[in-house]
Amino acid sequence: MQIDPMQSVLAQMRSLTAQAQARPADAVGGNAAAALGATAASQQSDFATTLKSAIDGVSGELQHANALQQEFVSGTGDVSLSDVMLASQKASLSFQAVLQVRNKLVSAYQDIMNIQA
Repeated sequence: MQIDPMQSVLAQMRSLTAQAQARPADAVGGNAAAALGATAASQQSDFATTLKSAIDGVSGELQHANALQQEFVSGTGDVSLSDVMLASQKASLSFQAVLQVRNKLVSAYQDIMNIQA
């Protein structure tokens, strides 16, 4: 059984890590503070874009699973029960992964707020 959503999330995380590690080296020389500010803004944009695309992907998987369920129940399509269950489990796994990312973000935010207090 392949876990494609988890593999894609891991690939995105590795990509973001590689980008984050490469960016501070760009700030060497010249106006480092301005370069770091620009880097932070672009990282925020990159992270927001990546997070939005991940959420959109999960939404698409949920809609696809729902459409397969409707086709199976109505009998209009040539959809097997195993296809419906597999799509439902993939959507569920993707949703759980996004939920865990959200929980980690909330936890990190709370930790930062506690440090500042």
